[in-house]
Amino acid sequence: MFPGPRSPGIRTKPRIAYIEISAEPLTSQEQRDAVLKREQSPEIQILLRKKNELDLHLDNLRVILTNSNATTIRCRGSIGYVCCFCDEQYPDPADLKRHTLDTHNDVFESNFMKSQAMPTLLIKLDITNLHCTICSKEIWELEDLLEHLKEDHGILHHSNINSHIVPFRFDSQTLRCVVCKHIFNNFKVLLEHMNMHYRNYVCDVCDAGFVNKRISQMHGYRHKTGVYHCSYCGKEFNNRVKQRAHERAVHVCLNKRSKCGYCGERFSDYTKKQDHEVKEHGAKPLVLTCYACEKTFDNQRTLSLHVKAFHLMER
Repeated sequence: MFPGPRSPGIRTKPRIAYIEISAEPLTSQEQRDAVLKREQSPEIQILLRKKNELDLHLDNLRVILTNSNATTIRCRGSIGYVCCFCDEQYPDPADLKRHTLDTHNDVFESNFMKSQAMPTLLIKLDITNLHCTICSKEIWELEDLLEHLKEDHGILHHSNINSHIVPFRFDSQTLRCVVCKHIFNNFKVLLEHMNMHYRNYVCDVCDAGFVNKRISQMHGYRHKTGVYHCSYCGKEFNNRVKQRAHERAVHVCLNKRSKCGYCGERFSDYTKKQDHEVKEHGAKPLVLTCYACEKTFDNQRTLSLHVKAFHLMER
């Protein structure tokens, strides 16, 4: 995080109090009715206790992971999707899902969970073939799962907070946003797109929305213009984001920003890195499809040029 004053465009919300919840199902209908009645009662204020906002989100995550087959994703690495609880990577997200369910049991004791912080909280959740593990009911949306757990099993969740749990579905070769069904060619761009659906922090300058505070702050630096000089060569930039990007690309990585996920060798071009991984390590060649004409490409750059030239008519 860059030092200095609070970046422009960040609106936050005050913390509030919530009841203690359990991820375990209640054993009888009377117990479930009693809990639901207590939740709706005016006297609930007496039973409230203040909790840290992060705890509320982790409570909800515990409810989801304990009572469904949903699994978390750390990120999309250079080899594949990365496990949150070890260093394994899988090109196919279905393999990561199986690995997580079969290998990692008490995930809430993991370093990944313990290291979560509210400013950077963004839980990427695989909800492919989602179902309740209590009754095996198949459920399509994450919100419907939480409602089902509450109504049918008496398992409550914190509904008065803006979610930092972002769902993804990998049920075909096509990457689609689970909210608007827009198609993407890579996971990184899809993840950036999800900010528009999870507007927990909103920029006062351009009205862009963001999942967490850190992403909002980084965006805010783009609006904060001035004179910023490269600490290595003195080159001038009009904002800190461009200055830091230049320093990392030119001076830190020596113009070799693309790192092989298998051997660590660096390349000046992402396409060269992909060719190296395919030829030297047997990685699966990248195939990107133009959804306007179904022509295929082996890298994002040529696909983008094709779309601009032939479908957007930009020369």
